[in-house]
Amino acid sequence: MKAVIPAAGLGTRFLPATKAQPKEMLPVFDKPTIQYVVEEAVASGIDDILIITGKGKRSIEDHFDRAFELEYFLRENGKNDFLQEVESISELADIYYVRQKKQKGLGDAIYCARKHIDGEPFAVLLGDTITSSPVPCTRKLMDVYEKYQASVLAVEEVPREKIERYGIIKGQEVEPSLYSIEDMVEKPPLSEAPSNLAIMGRYILESEIFDHIQEVPPGFGGEIQLTDAMRLLNKIYGVVFQGRTYDIGNKVEWLKTSIDFALDDKEARVELLEYMKNVMKNM
Repeated sequence: MKAVIPAAGLGTRFLPATKAQPKEMLPVFDKPTIQYVVEEAVASGIDDILIITGKGKRSIEDHFDRAFELEYFLRENGKNDFLQEVESISELADIYYVRQKKQKGLGDAIYCARKHIDGEPFAVLLGDTITSSPVPCTRKLMDVYEKYQASVLAVEEVPREKIERYGIIKGQEVEPSLYSIEDMVEKPPLSEAPSNLAIMGRYILESEIFDHIQEVPPGFGGEIQLTDAMRLLNKIYGVVFQGRTYDIGNKVEWLKTSIDFALDDKEARVELLEYMKNVMKNM
């Protein structure tokens, strides 16, 4: 199976940090955000990845390419741990790139992948969302797809105050934590939300989605919404993700995510906790 990672957004909520670098390249602790996403796809058994980029996103391509001068320097100076880590990045998977020419929404970004997908089912992983769980989220969706032979997406329960930020599903539970989806609404007002189950950036889609993307008019925000196209699928399921989701959607959430990942690192944890204690004392 192939994976598509949309990463063409302008990242305006992170300005000025994203003036000259993609939001997807912002570091979360010790890796750029998009590397975690690629690693999830690889851990799920996918080795063919298409990243949808845009103007000013060249650093994404550079990150997953070889860095001969850096590798030579590390090798000559005996920095073998760093060398191994740097070399492994370029060997993660076969990674391809296509540009979204205009910012016309997630649906349009996915449509840019139609020639690469060539009629196959495929995974979609949003480039600014990180997941953490014993079984990768995408692998779980692949297992459900193999069982039901229908498109499937990941959902999670969100608090009422966050409902208006997400696409929300309406569905019937067919087995524990699995819903047959009847409808989806993009960023509804709380009073109109059919549930508190939010679409959270991981999908397995049948290739017929490309025909539906062509059919739908611009929706919320004047953009081609993937949610509107998915509503036209004959069958689609929603899996309640049992893990942690990190939506790198704004500066505070990005900072929280970086702190969480740093606390998971044995070397950084003790010093970081001590620093945080001292900060709290002085507040």
